[in-house]
Amino acid sequence: MEQAEGSTQDARSLPGCYRHPDRETGVHCTRCDRPICPECMVSASVGFQCPECVREGSGTGHAPAASRPRTVAGGTVTADPRLLTKILIGINLAVFLVQLSVGDRFTNRFELIGHAYTYYLPGVQGIAEGQYYRLLTAMFLHGGYAHIAFNMLSLWWIGGPLEAALGRARYLALYFVSGLAGSALTYLLAAPNQPSLGASGAIFGLFGATAVLMRRLNYDMRPLIALLVINLIITFGPGMNIAWQAHIGGLVAGVITGYAMVHAPREKRALVQYGTCALVLAVVVVMALVRTAQLT
Repeated sequence: MEQAEGSTQDARSLPGCYRHPDRETGVHCTRCDRPICPECMVSASVGFQCPECVREGSGTGHAPAASRPRTVAGGTVTADPRLLTKILIGINLAVFLVQLSVGDRFTNRFELIGHAYTYYLPGVQGIAEGQYYRLLTAMFLHGGYAHIAFNMLSLWWIGGPLEAALGRARYLALYFVSGLAGSALTYLLAAPNQPSLGASGAIFGLFGATAVLMRRLNYDMRPLIALLVINLIITFGPGMNIAWQAHIGGLVAGVITGYAMVHAPREKRALVQYGTCALVLAVVVVMALVRTAQLT
């Protein structure tokens, strides 16, 4: 009886990636049939191949030297698939140290604010005064130790695997498009004198894109959905001083952009992926201009 139960349990569990045994996966290389995780998946004309089969030119019709490993989204497989995530975390931490060193004068200069008087700065400040750089700079500011700790842990946990699955250029485009969309929706809907800051918009965009990717690969989405629901409950919880607009704007932009990254047809992949990024950025510009017209 015990042996039968163990066999049933083993049959239900997913195999580990042949290069990363600790990562369960339901995807196999179409050439050698070895299990491969998102980091090791190389998009092929049919399904996915492992990096070794691609390098050997197995069944591709090209010489091995002409074959380059590709990610699920068509990006180049790199030696350090988390490099940009590490750099983004480093930039956020460096900016936070500057905030601690310089004080509120620095934060007030670069946080997201629509149209208001602020401490330490002369005259009316804000995006409506032409300070559109605040849409970007606010993404790298944080309001305290707990704020930056939670965001950076989320960025490492979500961003690293997603960078490996998309490739560096597509991952970076997704990050900034999501962050700017969150900033723009905050500017459009929040009170003009309400300051906002943080990387949450970009991180919620990574959440949305990860959900799309997991759906594409038929992964169990329940852990991610549970984590996302918890974050949304915190976002809209009573007494929480959180810019929900940044979270929702980033999440929506992440889902849209992530869908384009993962489901773009192979023959028009770059056009669809970066064209979608451009369309989302166009919406960001429209929202910013509409709000500026309302406030001036």
